[in-house]
Amino acid sequence: MPHALPTTTAAPCQSHPCQSHPHQSHYWADYTSAELAALDKTRAIAVLPVAAIEQHGPHLPLSVDTALANGMIAACLPHLPAHAPILFLPTQAVGYSPEHTAFAGTLTLQAPTVIQLWTELAQCVAAAGVRKLLIFNTHGGNVGLLDVVARDLRARLGMLVYSSSWFNLPLGEAYAAFSAQEQRFGIHAGEIETSLMLALHPATVREHALQNFTSTAQHRAAHFATLGNGRSAKLAWQMQDYNPQGATGNAAAATAAKGQALLAATGQALAQLLAEIDQLPADTLHPHTS
Repeated sequence: MPHALPTTTAAPCQSHPCQSHPHQSHYWADYTSAELAALDKTRAIAVLPVAAIEQHGPHLPLSVDTALANGMIAACLPHLPAHAPILFLPTQAVGYSPEHTAFAGTLTLQAPTVIQLWTELAQCVAAAGVRKLLIFNTHGGNVGLLDVVARDLRARLGMLVYSSSWFNLPLGEAYAAFSAQEQRFGIHAGEIETSLMLALHPATVREHALQNFTSTAQHRAAHFATLGNGRSAKLAWQMQDYNPQGATGNAAAATAAKGQALLAATGQALAQLLAEIDQLPADTLHPHTS
């Protein structure tokens, strides 16, 4: 039986090689207080990775979304702009996952708790003098809270805040390698996420349990022009409403090669996003004038 991944983020020197010059690190926790205070605050960008610990069908561990966040960050690092003070905060492994609570092992916080957690972390970032923040998300269930937190931080703290989910980045051919049907209906533990886990942590994939997990959304798409079109209306769903095994998509078609290509594309796209945030002028945000 494969060993499950740990569900907590490792200490900095365990999650990546410690560097002889800490100021060259892109991990917030590697710095001393004095080193962080000395950063160029006109350019500094903090990145708050938000993820989940939740069930991913019979074939993947609970840690998938957190593993994806950490793996995508690692893939991003070599592509970051030279000398740009871009700092990744510790990955928030527990998020908003009520849609998976029918399955054992899922950890979730209530929405107000998640909002408060992310907000208070951002307040600490602002207190350190860093005014640019990217909230980087790897869990679909967190999406609804991203805008709430980002807009509130802009209004109350005057921070320049962007939020982004990995699956909305421009991923080109690496994402196009998955069929349109898989992209639409394989939303959880399907070919895409399973391929990524085969690339990142193959020993945690229970290959004997891989199969094509069909989604009830496919039936609605075929028979209901409005509520089934994927755009006009959203179902308030629990994962078992889509598939009783807690997964959707053709996990049996997953390959490590597809996962490696997608991981590389995500790392490059995330680095490009951060480079563009770095290039934003100081007058991007405007004070209110009556």
